[in-house]
Amino acid sequence: MLAVTLHEVPSALAVTEVETPRPEAGEVLVRVVGSSVNGFDAATAAGYLKGMMEHRFPLVVGKDFAGIVEELGEGVDGFAVGDAVFGVVMKPYLGTGSLAEYVTVPAAHGVAAIPEGLAAPNAGALGLAGTAAWDSLAAVALAEGETVLVSGATGGVGALAVQLAAARGARVIATARPGAEVDFVTALTGTKVDVVDYTGDLAARVGVLAPEGVDVVLHLAGDGVQLAGLLRPGGRIASPLGLTPDAVEDPGVTVHPIMADPNARTLSTLAEQAASGALRIPVTATYPLERAPEAFAAFGTGALGKLAITCS
Repeated sequence: MLAVTLHEVPSALAVTEVETPRPEAGEVLVRVVGSSVNGFDAATAAGYLKGMMEHRFPLVVGKDFAGIVEELGEGVDGFAVGDAVFGVVMKPYLGTGSLAEYVTVPAAHGVAAIPEGLAAPNAGALGLAGTAAWDSLAAVALAEGETVLVSGATGGVGALAVQLAAARGARVIATARPGAEVDFVTALTGTKVDVVDYTGDLAARVGVLAPEGVDVVLHLAGDGVQLAGLLRPGGRIASPLGLTPDAVEDPGVTVHPIMADPNARTLSTLAEQAASGALRIPVTATYPLERAPEAFAAFGTGALGKLAITCS
């Protein structure tokens, strides 16, 4: 099968032929219809995860997937051949990822059914970013009427977080540069989003909108310590980017490190919202599998939203 692979790290991604995987006990084999580019994949190629997770070469990259169940491993319940599914590859090692024509995934975690009304290519761009956004908001328990600063609102996680936060009735302040980035963010939701330019004096700009400080920060880009300083006393910050409580000296601030958990319940909730139109999956460009390296190049230059990869 065709797959996006690495033969060492760090190295450039290439589209090559590899053996089609077979499902082990507890796994399903999925014929991939869609996937997407994530920062995790770029970090893998750059060698940042070397020493943190086992790497099996040739290493097929990719976390997100959507497609059709082709085969069941021994002991799999709850899925049948022909089911349309999506999710996130959750394995304790790197090597059998989803940027390929086929992927094997554990049936017990990281996979859910695609509901009617949600196209598979869009579902393939939802899993990891959607879960990170959902888990970040859940960790800080964002409430109606609170003010949340979404730092990194133009990325995949941020674009989904802006929508989910607005749906909770929160006041959203988002970071974006003037021009296309502002246009992208303000079009995400039907409610007003205040946008601040992060390239200047961010603290001053946020201070104008929230003189007492914001209630919540989502640290999806930028300096987490600096962002924590924009919180009011008793504020909360969620960070999927590695910010830890000991890095923030203010005892009045609560830091929530986030490790996205794509369980079936969260995936299904996100998918139902997307299928109903309540949540827009922010795909801004789509590439065929053969051109996946181009998608990664665009991602590296700061492309807006999600970059989808189609495999059929």
